[in-house]
Amino acid sequence: MAKQKETQIYSNLQDLANDIRSSDNIRTILFAHNCVGKTRLSMEYKGIGTVKDDDGNTISRDTLYFNAYTEDLFTWDNDLKEDKERHLIINTQSHFFDGLTEEDIDIESKIRPFLHRYVDFNFKILPVDEKHKQPRISFIKEVIVKDGDADRAETQENIKISRGEETIFIWCFFLAIVTLVADKVEAYSWVKYVYVDDPISSLDDNNAIAVASHLAQLMKDCDIKVVVSSHH
Repeated sequence: MAKQKETQIYSNLQDLANDIRSSDNIRTILFAHNCVGKTRLSMEYKGIGTVKDDDGNTISRDTLYFNAYTEDLFTWDNDLKEDKERHLIINTQSHFFDGLTEEDIDIESKIRPFLHRYVDFNFKILPVDEKHKQPRISFIKEVIVKDGDADRAETQENIKISRGEETIFIWCFFLAIVTLVADKVEAYSWVKYVYVDDPISSLDDNNAIAVASHLAQLMKDCDIKVVVSSHH
């Protein structure tokens, strides 16, 4: 019978993060209930690989992460005045979006194959203009409407998607970036670790299973260290 490994107790999250980073395991899965500190652990993990100058500016980093902070990089402009142009705004100050400025990277075509496994809406990334200082995302959906006795397809643009659909979209955005990491794209050459924390918030069981399938594929295909933490 194999000898049971002795339980390791950590006095703080930084010690645990250091242990995971230094481990020989290229794949790590962590389970913990809500309010235990999974998101804080992911930030400790990221912080260990971040180098800043004396003014607090980041000089280098080595971890691509998906967690609650990643979702906060996308914010809604709901156009409360006109109620017409509802856009999801991208905060390009984050290095998460390094690939968006590369002319030879079509991030939309990377995202769509993932997205359409989950949902039936589409999207387009709109560039910076005089009115909007950040790129923004417009969501599009084909709907069937009654036209007399017949039905016809109608395209609705600038739609507001649900919180669960938004989570799925951001998750697919992240997966698209991981494919760029796997393809050794220069814009993401800084990525040495991938950390995924609870990607299933706001998702139903069916989509949670689909996310688990994508996670398994990610961990299989990615040749760098991947850490996944979840309460599910």
